[in-house]
Amino acid sequence: MREDEIIAKLLEIEGEERRRAGKGPLELYNAGRKKHKKQVAFHKCKKRNRWVFGGNRSGKTECGAAECVYMARGVHPYRKNKNGVFGWVVSLSQQVQRDVAQKKILHYLDASWIEDIVMLSGRKDSPDSGVIDQIRVRNVFGGISVIGFKSCDQGREKFQGSSLDFVWFDEEPPRDVYEECRMRVLDRRGDIFGTMTPLKGRTFLFDEIYMNARGDPEVWYEFMEWADNPFLDRREIARYGAALGEKELESRRYGRFCAEEGLVYPEFDERVHVISPFSVPFEWQDTISIDPGLNNPLAAHWYAVDFDGNVYVIAEHYEAKRDIDHHAARIKEISEKLGWHTDGKGRLSALIDSAANQRTLASAKSVSELFYERGILVDTRVDKDIFAGVARVKSYLIGENGKPKLYIFSNCVNMIREFKGYFWGEGDVPKKRDDHAMDGLRYYLMTKPKNEAPAKEPTPVQKDKMRLMRRLAKGGRYG
Repeated sequence: MREDEIIAKLLEIEGEERRRAGKGPLELYNAGRKKHKKQVAFHKCKKRNRWVFGGNRSGKTECGAAECVYMARGVHPYRKNKNGVFGWVVSLSQQVQRDVAQKKILHYLDASWIEDIVMLSGRKDSPDSGVIDQIRVRNVFGGISVIGFKSCDQGREKFQGSSLDFVWFDEEPPRDVYEECRMRVLDRRGDIFGTMTPLKGRTFLFDEIYMNARGDPEVWYEFMEWADNPFLDRREIARYGAALGEKELESRRYGRFCAEEGLVYPEFDERVHVISPFSVPFEWQDTISIDPGLNNPLAAHWYAVDFDGNVYVIAEHYEAKRDIDHHAARIKEISEKLGWHTDGKGRLSALIDSAANQRTLASAKSVSELFYERGILVDTRVDKDIFAGVARVKSYLIGENGKPKLYIFSNCVNMIREFKGYFWGEGDVPKKRDDHAMDGLRYYLMTKPKNEAPAKEPTPVQKDKMRLMRRLAKGGRYG
């Protein structure tokens, strides 16, 4: 069965709950007994640059169209509404606009809400068969909103000049169009949101949104797949999934970015392994692990282990092109804020790559000696076996009985970024690029974590306190 036939069939089998008599499509959207939880999460998100990476028929386009109509009508259930907004719907071409995004917008717009339609081609009394330029929508507060339509094949120049409240990208735009649209929402502090199936692999949006290379706090994303859509029949999902190849499944079902090389840690799930910071009990504190660097980043992470053997990465220092004095001062500063344990003389302990024992031409002393002189007692006896280390990290990500044994606090942004962009190279060895936090993590898990029973059994009160802390942290998941 061809891909277009699969998609058409999936469209046919969507549930009928959205079409219950007596209510319009916008009212029925996620209002019945069945709710698309990831669509709801998208609408609830308050960040200004949010994306859904979804498979075909996962429900991604529905939430983009509904978001536009919510804003235009002034009836958004989770945001402060405005009396009239101006936004764009951006498609790849005018034909795709007519067949997909425009069709979805018209589906959620009741005819009585439309003040006027301006057409580029076709008749406005039959807008779905032509190409729309603008729809003027009556806002519930009495004003008029404008939903404009643009296509990427018009070129960047056609996206200049306007000041916008929102832009919806239906599928991935070219980089120059994306950057221009970011400028359009700047003065109004408007929103950009996108819904796309990542069929082109690791394009600029992989770095811009998924990796969040700029560290933009307003970036948010969600993956959406067939199983997330409660309106798709599960037996049909299984049948059509069997008709697609492995790479097609990754993008067309799961909405994942495909790459020629595989991820080292596909087990890592930002929504599971990344948690909100909480106050870590002193008894959990274990040690610091350092991957040294001067021109390259030095990565230092603080590790804690609870009474059940779960490992927490609770803080990081990650900086390049600085000397040992600077790094040592920052490690001490972060440790002091954490109330981190020291020896009887106020010195810190840490693991470090054994390469730190080597002297360079620029220094008569090794990196480990320099740290030692600055009150950080580094231990270079780390196990650097890459294959065994990767296997150990994977075992902590998978955990036991479906529960991971490794959690990263959301403030450790560089470790999170490296997890998502850590790929295999040649010869079953990970690529030596953006791997400083990954190296430090391997050193730690291969050398230090105490997942055996503690020397002194915690009291029942301590156990209850620890369980509560973990529950609170996992209830406030990152993202």
